Amino acid sequence: MLSVHTSPLEQPGTGDAGGMNVYVLELSKALAARGARVEVFTRATSSDLPETVVLPGTDADGRELDRAASREVLLAQDVAPGVVPPVLVHHVPAGPFERLDKNDLPGVLCGMAAGVLRTESARRPGWYDVVHSHYWLSGQVGRIAADRWEVPLVHTAHTLARVKNAALAPGDEAEPAARELGEEHVVAEADALVASTPAEARELVELYGADPERVHVVEPGVDLRRFAPVPPEQRAAARRDLGLPADRDVVLFAGRIQALKAPDVLVRALGVLKATGRPVPLLVVLGGPSGRSTSVRELRALTHVTGVEDDVLLRPPADRDSLADWYHAADLVAMPSRSESFGLVAAEAQAAGVPVLAAAVGGLRSIVDHDVSGRLVRGHDPARWADEIADLLADRDRLAAMGVAARPAAERFGWDAAADQLLKVYAVAGERLRPRD
Repeated sequence: MLSVHTSPLEQPGTGDAGGMNVYVLELSKALAARGARVEVFTRATSSDLPETVVLPGTDADGRELDRAASREVLLAQDVAPGVVPPVLVHHVPAGPFERLDKNDLPGVLCGMAAGVLRTESARRPGWYDVVHSHYWLSGQVGRIAADRWEVPLVHTAHTLARVKNAALAPGDEAEPAARELGEEHVVAEADALVASTPAEARELVELYGADPERVHVVEPGVDLRRFAPVPPEQRAAARRDLGLPADRDVVLFAGRIQALKAPDVLVRALGVLKATGRPVPLLVVLGGPSGRSTSVRELRALTHVTGVEDDVLLRPPADRDSLADWYHAADLVAMPSRSESFGLVAAEAQAAGVPVLAAAVGGLRSIVDHDVSGRLVRGHDPARWADEIADLLADRDRLAAMGVAARPAAERFGWDAAADQLLKVYAVAGERLRPRD
């Protein structure tokens, strides 16, 4: 696995960490559960990071492997039945030991590729069977590694520049032409392309000229054990533990605070509700800055401009277990994103039994069953979002029915199913291995 610009071990919800981090980590663990030995390569952003982090596997009896047993499994020719091998996360020095803007990262890709190849050189010949790259930057490194090792390159874009540029927020910066060109190269050379939804598959074909026979739709998974419905008393306890009022509607936004995710739309919608004399719910914004460092300060300033500073609670990103509590404490999860290749938050919230109000864009149209598990909203007009929020929160019976329907809507997203499908894609990619120059 190649995840150059962000480590799967980082906290999602701030900087460049988001759904892709969860995707890479959970997919790697699900593949390991099927006996695959998975190694993830990511760029080191600090000299304090260990060269390799070992995520322990288990023996045939389900006991966690100790260091010696892990080494034995990693060096073995084959993985014994019932054994879950450890997942390795390699931190590769490439460029300065600091976080770089994604636009600066193309300059360190040669160093990243050299680090990946150097690790492989210590293995026995033919150690890796497939390279799976995530995001276009990883695809550039993946092209080199797959070519050198004569193995298939499988690529998951996660987001596409041309799709994002077609849905820019006012004042937001367009993705650079270099990224579009880089995506074209990866699309042209990958032996298989993995799309999260049928909509993304069409975008790869229509916007990038991808060969339809090499595009495979594999829906990402959700941790259905961690994110599950709970009884009313547990939801009330979650509110108490998080310091939220018991007698007020709560709308939750969970994600990076950036124009693309559009939390400003929700703040402005609350302003509309207040200006028109309607009940104003408490909006919890759970996330950190991404891109411009002023994004949180600007959002806070917007709450003052719209007169809802007492109705918006800004909180840092939550770890996975705490995030489940935030879902349980909410009456409604809102995702006004301007572009979303999948929308993991929507799937997780529904798995937890919480209705979702989402923009009718990208993968959200596949996740949210309109008027069943939530509502899809066309456009980003704050007045329309205000109406939708007010309408849903005013009808408690309908909201409760949506919460009940949300879990079945999410149950089709499982990491076990995703891993099974990916193993088939890897096999097909191997059969269709492109001739390398």
